[in-house]
Amino acid sequence: MPPLTVRAAAARLGVNYSTLKQWIYKGSVRTSRTGGGHHRVPESEVDRLLGAQGRLPAPSRKAARQGPLLVSISGRNQLEGIVDEVRVDGLLAQVRLRIGDQRLTAVITSDAVAQLKLKRGQTALAIIKATEVMVARSAE
Repeated sequence: MPPLTVRAAAARLGVNYSTLKQWIYKGSVRTSRTGGGHHRVPESEVDRLLGAQGRLPAPSRKAARQGPLLVSISGRNQLEGIVDEVRVDGLLAQVRLRIGDQRLTAVITSDAVAQLKLKRGQTALAIIKATEVMVARSAE
């Protein structure tokens, strides 16, 4: 597999381009150079850095084509629905899921929307983690 550009490697690592460049200049990240002097980061180096962060390396491109990989999650409050609307504005995005005849709205980062590639009509999972739950009834 060909080595990654610094920008692509930074995206895989979840860090800013400038952060990865600083790591390269400090010698913390092994790279090769193109004929034009541009740094390239081998996949093995990205995997090493992900392991150092306590994260699993991303699945290979072949595995990614086979479908999403979600082994398990500890959260029990999971609701599967259809993406009804995605509105991105700056750093934040509003995502509305249709779950049966109900609507659930979540505000997440626009980076998360891009990473998840959320689009209207797709199936998505809402995982709810809350320390408090309120219950209400309408007046009779």
